[in-house]
Amino acid sequence: MSERTYEDWVIVITTGTDYEADIIRDRLDDAGIPAVVLTQRDHAFNLTIGDLASVRVMVPPDRLEEAQALLESAPFSDEELEAAAMGAVDQSDAHPTEREVMLDSGIEKIRLSGPDEADEADDEADDEADV
Repeated sequence: MSERTYEDWVIVITTGTDYEADIIRDRLDDAGIPAVVLTQRDHAFNLTIGDLASVRVMVPPDRLEEAQALLESAPFSDEELEAAAMGAVDQSDAHPTEREVMLDSGIEKIRLSGPDEADEADDEADDEADV
C-alpha cells in the first residue's frame, strides 16, 4: 500500500468502484474515523482498470492505523446483522410523515393545503403595490 497523501489525508484503501468506496467510508465514519473518497474514475468511459479507475478512501494520518485495523477486522455475523435489523423495526419514526416529506424534498416549508387567509391578504397587498 502506498502512503501517499493528498491535502493532509492518507490513502487507507484503493478500490475500483465508487459504491465500494462509499461503503468503506461509511463504515469508517460510523466508527468515528473521518474519511473522504477521492475518485479519479473516468465516468464517461466507465474504465475499470488503470489509473483512471482508482477510487481512494482517505483518512487523517493520525487515524491510519485505527482505520486499517477496523477494515481488517471480521465483519458482523449474519446473526448480529439480523439482530440489528430487527431492533430497528421496533423504533418509531424519527419525524412525522409531513416533516419527513419536507426534509426529503429539500424544501424547508411545504404546504399541502390551500392558502390561508394571511396568504391571500399578502397576495392582495402585493397586487396593490404593483399598481
